[in-house]
Amino acid sequence: MPLPTQPLRTLGFLTIGLFDGDDPRQGHESTLEIIELGERLGFDSAWLRHRHLQYGISSPVAVLAAASQRTSRIALGTAVIPLGWENPLRLAEDLATVDVLSGGRLNPGVSVGPPMHYDQVKGALYPDTGDTQDFGYDRVRRLLDFVRGEPATDFSGVEGFEVFSDRVQPHSPGLGDRMWYGGGSLRSAQWAGENGMNLLTSSVVKAEEAEDFAEIQLSHIRAFRAHHPDGERARVSQGLVVIPTDSASPEQRAKYEEYARKRTPRTRTPQGPARLMFAPDLVGTSAEIAEQLYSHAAFREVDEVTFALPFTFDHEDYVQILTDIATKLGPELGWQPGA
Repeated sequence: MPLPTQPLRTLGFLTIGLFDGDDPRQGHESTLEIIELGERLGFDSAWLRHRHLQYGISSPVAVLAAASQRTSRIALGTAVIPLGWENPLRLAEDLATVDVLSGGRLNPGVSVGPPMHYDQVKGALYPDTGDTQDFGYDRVRRLLDFVRGEPATDFSGVEGFEVFSDRVQPHSPGLGDRMWYGGGSLRSAQWAGENGMNLLTSSVVKAEEAEDFAEIQLSHIRAFRAHHPDGERARVSQGLVVIPTDSASPEQRAKYEEYARKRTPRTRTPQGPARLMFAPDLVGTSAEIAEQLYSHAAFREVDEVTFALPFTFDHEDYVQILTDIATKLGPELGWQPGA
């Protein structure tokens, strides 16, 4: 196994927060318990996915507000909020509020593009302006400006008994430096760098210049840093699905291996018109997974990771996987748990 050039500095995890439509509280409570467990295990960050009109967390910002009151140290992130569903001004208010409540621990990750199944949902989402909405990078630019304290209006001052601000309130200094862009293309990576964001690169990329996942992801990381004011110091977090089996039961191992086996065919060639490349899920002992990571060209370029928990697993599976990541895989990668 090749030695790392430097120890892993930041270790996080990502969950979708699935729930039963007939009993949604149980699933949300499970997610909060997993975040609490992550903090006890020393993880540096916990991230939530975003799902609309599905049985996964639709409002991660609200869930993270709850998590902020049940934790004290762990960073709380979204990976990612699809801005096609959001009004940037209102979202900026929500993000700043949760950041204040958390003591400056929020790490919002966002992405652009029209909402999934847009033709079916635009009548409910944008009944009067559905055909004129701009779902490009300008939507992120507006959000960044509002979060960073740029004026949202030309009016401020006192009117009667009320005091008005010309920028989003509350304003949370530092939040603007903790904004992440979830990018899967070369253009997105470059744009995120040019606009001073951090980069979330996940297990899905576009096969634009090659058909080797690690090679593609590496090109995105280097393009991002080449265009970022901080250069090589610009923050990148890599997200892959890893499933350590060190303490798993035989039944769990069989479940994990079957899960990965069913998803493997999509990793071999670009998928669909967008030519999406998927990274293989990494299943095995922590030593085996660490060896695979050190042979991954993009992993060797980062010192932050956000490992994704698999979909559809049970609560006890997530407890086992997180515990093994924190106590076995993390140390294999040179990581030290937070206090």
